[in-house]
Amino acid sequence: MFTGIIQAIGEVAALQHQGVDYRLRIRSGALDLGDVQLGDSIAVNGVCLTVVELPGDGFWADVSGETLAHTSFAELRVGSRVNLEKALLPTSRLGGHLVSGHVDGVGEVVSRGSDGRSVRFRLKAPAELARYIAAKGSITIDGVSLTVNAVHGAEFELNIVPHTLQETTLADFAPGRRVNLEVDVIARYLERLLLGERAAEAPTRGMTMEFLAQYGFLK
Repeated sequence: MFTGIIQAIGEVAALQHQGVDYRLRIRSGALDLGDVQLGDSIAVNGVCLTVVELPGDGFWADVSGETLAHTSFAELRVGSRVNLEKALLPTSRLGGHLVSGHVDGVGEVVSRGSDGRSVRFRLKAPAELARYIAAKGSITIDGVSLTVNAVHGAEFELNIVPHTLQETTLADFAPGRRVNLEVDVIARYLERLLLGERAAEAPTRGMTMEFLAQYGFLK
């Protein structure tokens, strides 16, 4: 588990393609790897990766074809800047929200504009994720825990303060950029619980307004 509080900005140092997947080398920058061992987890742009080598100035991790198909990792290049966070310890402060490092989908930056000293972004999520995004709720963008300011269908707005822009790769975001999204895990579990016995049926359509009305959740 992670918190979505970025600890350092790293850089892609090497990509070794191996058929349908690849091995990724990250130069970890200011991230302290003194307590990291082989097999530990580090979130890279919100994707939980397993450390397989520790060359000294960073780490190597394997990236599966599944990860490439469901994240923005296919667009990484040598030199790409990435957000880094080590796995949560029991004694750590939960400064953001509970983040699993399992990306739910890829969104796109729609617009960027100034808002005082902050920057306001508008992003579009895949249609199937829209129901999990709520105003003033939490969402993870490329590993960064953020608060949703407003929601407009599948699009939502974020207000990014100067500190976050300085300490993450959000400063690099421009319209058209594809980003990793992880919705609040509580919303996913709540949806599953509300399905009740229907959760065992396959396939399910997920939560719908018709379902909520049928079982008395809407009046």
